[in-house]
Amino acid sequence: MLLFLLLLPMCWAVEVKRPRGVSLTNHHFYDKSKPFTCLDGSASIPFDHVNDDYCDCKDGSDEPGTAACPNGSFHCSNTGYKPLYIPSRWVNDGVCDCCDGTDEYNSGIVCENTCKEKGRKERETLQQMAEVTREGFRLKKMLIEDWKKAREEKQKKLIELQAGKKSLEDQVEVLRAVKEEAERPEKEAKDQHRKLWEEQQAASKAQRERERAASAFQELDDDMDGAVSVAELQTHPELDTDGDGTLSEGEAQTLLGGDSQTDAASFYDRIWAAIRDKYRSEVPPTDLPSPSAPDLTDPKEEQPPVPSPATEEEEEDQDEEEEETEEEEEEEEEENSQVQGEQPKEAPPPLVTPQTVSPTEEDKMPPYDEQTQAFIDAAQEARSKFEEAERSLRDMEESIRNLEQEISFDFGPDGEFAYLYSQCYELTTNEYVYRLCPFKHVSQKPKLGGSPTSLGTWGSWAGPDQDKFSAMKYEQGTGCWQGPNRSTTVRLLCGKETVVTSTTEPSRCEYLMELTTPAACPEPPPEPPTEGDHDEL
Repeated sequence: MLLFLLLLPMCWAVEVKRPRGVSLTNHHFYDKSKPFTCLDGSASIPFDHVNDDYCDCKDGSDEPGTAACPNGSFHCSNTGYKPLYIPSRWVNDGVCDCCDGTDEYNSGIVCENTCKEKGRKERETLQQMAEVTREGFRLKKMLIEDWKKAREEKQKKLIELQAGKKSLEDQVEVLRAVKEEAERPEKEAKDQHRKLWEEQQAASKAQRERERAASAFQELDDDMDGAVSVAELQTHPELDTDGDGTLSEGEAQTLLGGDSQTDAASFYDRIWAAIRDKYRSEVPPTDLPSPSAPDLTDPKEEQPPVPSPATEEEEEDQDEEEEETEEEEEEEEEENSQVQGEQPKEAPPPLVTPQTVSPTEEDKMPPYDEQTQAFIDAAQEARSKFEEAERSLRDMEESIRNLEQEISFDFGPDGEFAYLYSQCYELTTNEYVYRLCPFKHVSQKPKLGGSPTSLGTWGSWAGPDQDKFSAMKYEQGTGCWQGPNRSTTVRLLCGKETVVTSTTEPSRCEYLMELTTPAACPEPPPEPPTEGDHDEL
């Protein structure tokens, strides 16, 4: 650009005689001393036919200064500014297209020559661009040096981590062995504890089943003779087997195994399993008051919170209340048995009163004993140490992977784009907030709130072969409705600051973003020597 600025005044000073509308580079084709040959070679005409306002050549080259040929071109010299070609049909159309006004030489329109002012503004713009390039390139060299230092530090850190990884791997294996050694007695103790609990559960379940069978036997034994007969079994039609709603004598005898009656032991062993799912008790369930006596549970089961110790007087009062409650319960039981016609002295032995433990409490495994808990604590401590070491190893491996990836990443010819790796930049428009995280991803989020949409993840450098690092490609973003996945091309432009300057969607689901960065600044040409800054001959 600076070289162009230096050569520009020289171009202004050149003035070569040539027909109107002919450029300096083409003036040698227009020699007055010989016939003119059309530039496409289609014809040769006398030179006085050039610019005679009649189109003789198919390419319009014989009328560069008139509007005779619709496909001709008029050259604006624009001395003091940039030369320009315009269509010949614009010549003398009443509109000043050339800044020097030479296109309106015969239209009666007076065009002001604005070339010098445009040239001045152009030079200012070029000078500003040259200044941006120089400053940007200066910053680029600093970015390159910073990456060289950072890369050396990262390589040193990588070597340290790789050395530490081997030591940590050995430590993890030692702790794994300690953990496995501690888990063996833990597992044995826990298995033994569970086995005992399951045996207790099974025994408790069997006991409840016996109690339920005994209760059913007592209800079915209406005459209290210690046996359940066919007739007594028929009083429960819900035991019907053929679906007619009644229990026939034959069905009852079949349930009794072909016998006419059964005693309590045989009832449980042979009969109860066949009828227990259908059998309905004759006594409706009642909500019995909770006994005042404390539950006598297995010492291994969880105990409720212990109340504060009672005084001697309170203990005496409590004992009296318990004795009264027990006497009242015994009297109620005697009255109930008399109402039902039962003879207390001839009745079978009373059923074992089940423990007043709620099903949830009963199904809950009791806490471990001290020895088992000690094994568990030791194993847990070994597991914690192993897991902490294993977590540290994973973190170290992740750090190694990240360092290896960053060190080997293609950040440009000299690593000038490396500083973008850990940064993100945003651009807010009327509708969206665009976010670019170089070498990672691009996203779009509604300005008024909502979820972000992926516009692509890092793919590759996408500039032309001669300038590969002038563009980035981000691919495989969120899919468009009945369309392709979104993608974004990021053009990298020279600038003193790193800023996303624009985002557009030139085609459906394909976005174009521009990012200015010092890393994209080319090396500027040497500054021209100032006046007087030269050696005398």
